[in-house]
Amino acid sequence: MRQVLSKELVSVVVVSAKDSDYLKACLDSIKGQDYPRVEVFLIDTSDAHDLGQGLAGDYPFMTLCHSSGASYCQALNMGIEISRGKFILCLNDDVILDKSFIQEALKGFAVSKNIGMVSAKVLRFDKRTIDSAGLRLSIWCTAKERGYGRQDKGQFEKQGFVFGVGGAVAFYRREMLERIKLEGEYFDNDFGFFYEDLDVAWRAERHRFRGYYIPTAVAYHLRGLTTRKGRGIDKPFARRFLDDELHAGLIKNRYLTVIKNERLFNFILHLPFIFLYDCVSWGYIFLCKRAVIGYFLRNSGCFKRAFRKRKEKQGSFLYS
Repeated sequence: MRQVLSKELVSVVVVSAKDSDYLKACLDSIKGQDYPRVEVFLIDTSDAHDLGQGLAGDYPFMTLCHSSGASYCQALNMGIEISRGKFILCLNDDVILDKSFIQEALKGFAVSKNIGMVSAKVLRFDKRTIDSAGLRLSIWCTAKERGYGRQDKGQFEKQGFVFGVGGAVAFYRREMLERIKLEGEYFDNDFGFFYEDLDVAWRAERHRFRGYYIPTAVAYHLRGLTTRKGRGIDKPFARRFLDDELHAGLIKNRYLTVIKNERLFNFILHLPFIFLYDCVSWGYIFLCKRAVIGYFLRNSGCFKRAFRKRKEKQGSFLYS
């Protein structure tokens, strides 16, 4: 392993639409890092622009930016664009970092210049349940967090390569983000919430960047606070607690990710699994949440853009 990167500037981008104790705990954990070179950007997506009231005095190192009504992806793009760090840590506002998080996570980037993203061991707030130990691509063409919902018994203590990193705590090399940027966007603005992390990981894989897991970099995440409106926090089968619009976005973004990134041969190979998954997914919607269909159809225009982005990036839709 190469020498730990101890002198590089790290940019932290936090997206939030509300002032809460969780946000303050997140900022406190950034403030308490034992890594010396950190800049912080808080992207306020609230309509009132009152998120920064009372925060500036406690966190003078933080730059507050307003972007009313912006989606999560749009807000992240804004923060990355104005940041200066060689490495960029994208955080949900319901995440708390261990004090040595940045110092430990940088060891992943030091392994190789081809490491474009580093995953931490992300635990729930009970400090016993695993939230994510890296992202993988399933045979259903879905994003799967390694270890999701399992008790931490030391089964993920070995560092190594992973397909990608979960979006709640996503650490990226700027060079990779610049290489995979498409139509001026690091994260695809058509996504909003969900699957943006898998899309980035998949695009990175096409550019020969890899993900790496460092178990000594530890963070804590309150799963579901942002998208489930206080319901279903840390509970399984999360889509049960999504409102209809977010549920439609979850389905839409999976399709966008596949359209933009999947190889034709692999798509055909996995088609039976994809078909089965969709039968179950849409069956649940038709039986229990029919309003989702309307939201899904109203956003169907983004599929045409996804095919265009695929063609622009790969040269042809029918690549091997």
